[in-house]
Amino acid sequence: MAESSARTHQGENLLFLTDEQLRKGIEAMFFAYRGFTADPDRILVQYGYGRAHHRAIHFINRAPGTTVNNLLEILGVTKQSLNRVLRALIEDGLVESRVGTRDKRERHLFLTETGAALEREVSEAQRTRMRAAFRDAGPEAVAGFRQVLEQMMDAESRRLFNALKEGA
Repeated sequence: MAESSARTHQGENLLFLTDEQLRKGIEAMFFAYRGFTADPDRILVQYGYGRAHHRAIHFINRAPGTTVNNLLEILGVTKQSLNRVLRALIEDGLVESRVGTRDKRERHLFLTETGAALEREVSEAQRTRMRAAFRDAGPEAVAGFRQVLEQMMDAESRRLFNALKEGA
């Protein structure tokens, strides 16, 4: 009972964060993102790729056969910027674009064996970092972290995120 009361009291304190506490949280997000992307960046630069390429191969791997339009929606980028990224990945043999069977205007995207290997390498670097952080933080912190991230999403991002979770 005392532990539950302490947790409730602690939670109430979080409702009244000062600007300084919020600033520290914002800065922690910046540095965490830098760390989270550092390992993949080191791998991707060897191939002449950047974060946009990483995001594309991640979500193509997540949903093989996804359409270009679906990928545009998930990534929230312009068609022009996605086309540049996809062109490079296709020309380099990491992504295959297939014409839709029902709608010939659709392009369905698949990773090649080479693309899947790069995706595994990059994702393993991030999983290693996240696994260590989650293990050190503990299950309650992990659940709280996920909840905070989901609350920071706008409605459209949350819809896309939940659709991806359901497709898992």
